[in-house]
Amino acid sequence: MKHKSIIIISVFLFFAQAFFGYESTVTSTNRYEGIEISIRYYNKTVYYPDGTDDNPINVHITISNKSTDTFRFKLSDDRMFSIDFNAFTSRNSKLNQQTELQRKRTTSRTVYFREIILESGEEYSFVENLKDYINIETPAVYYFEVFFYPELYKSKQNYLVSNRLSLDIRSAPTIVSSKMNISAETAEILKPEAISPDKVVEQTIIARQRDLWDYFFLYFDVEQMFMNNDVRETRYRNASEEDRIRMIENYKATLMQDRIDTDIVAVPESFFIEKTEYSQTEGTVTVLEWFNEETYTRRKRYTYYVRQRDGIWQIYNYDVTNLESE
Repeated sequence: MKHKSIIIISVFLFFAQAFFGYESTVTSTNRYEGIEISIRYYNKTVYYPDGTDDNPINVHITISNKSTDTFRFKLSDDRMFSIDFNAFTSRNSKLNQQTELQRKRTTSRTVYFREIILESGEEYSFVENLKDYINIETPAVYYFEVFFYPELYKSKQNYLVSNRLSLDIRSAPTIVSSKMNISAETAEILKPEAISPDKVVEQTIIARQRDLWDYFFLYFDVEQMFMNNDVRETRYRNASEEDRIRMIENYKATLMQDRIDTDIVAVPESFFIEKTEYSQTEGTVTVLEWFNEETYTRRKRYTYYVRQRDGIWQIYNYDVTNLESE
C-alpha cells in the first residue's frame, strides 16, 4: 500500500448464493469512474500444474483511486468473497474454479470484512495465489484477469475488471532422488538427455534447490567450469592425467561445500527464465533468481552460457548481475 488509507473493521453475515458465471451485467461505469484494479506477478517464477502450496502463482493486486472523489469499498478477510480469478485458454475456454471456492460461496457463513477508504491518488494492494481459485491441470499458455467486488460477492452485478496477463504453465520436471539405485549387473548411471538449453538450466536450478547433486552436475562441463579461473587453468594444463582427475573431483567437492564459486551453487527461493538464445552449437539462458535473506529478498540476473556436444547441451560458464533488492 503506497498511501495511507482509512480502514474500518466490520462484520457482515453473508449467505452465499449459487455459483455465479461471469455473464452478469458489467458494473456501472459512472459509479466506479476513475477506480482501477491492476495485477502483476509477485516474484514470478516457473509454474507447473497443481502444487497449490509448493508452486503458487502469486499475483499482486492493486486497487487505485484515480478519481477526484473518495472511494469506499469492502474487503473481506477471506479474499474469496472480494475477488475472482477468471482464467481461460487461448481459445477462450474458461478453466474451472477450485471446489473449495465454490463450497465457501454456497454455504451460510459469517464473513468478516474491512471497510476501506481511499482518497484521491491512494492505492491499496495485496497478494493472492491464483491456484487457490483456479484448477490448473494441463501445461499450456493461459490468460487470466481479476474481478473485484467492492460490495463483496453478494453484489455480483457490481464489479471491476483488471488488466489481463498471460500464464505459461510448463510440464513438471522429471527429477527423482539423487540416491540412485545402480544395478551391479549393468552398472547403470545417470545419463543426460537431449533437451533444450532452457530445460537444461531449469533442471539444474531445481536440482540445486532440492540438493540433488548428481542431477546438478549432470549438464555441467565441469572441466571447463574449473578452468574458467586462470590460476586453476594453468595448474590443470601442467598436471598429469591422474592429477587432473583428482583436481576435478576436489573442485566438485568444494562446490558442494559452498567454499568456491559460490554464486553457481547458491540456492534461489524462486526463479524465472527471462530469455533463451542459441544457435546450433552455442547459446545463453538468462534467468532472474530471488534469494531469501530473512529481512529482504535479494534479486539477481544469471546468464548461463551453454554449448552442445554430441547432441547434449552443457553449461560451461555463467555471469551474475546484482539487481535491486525487494
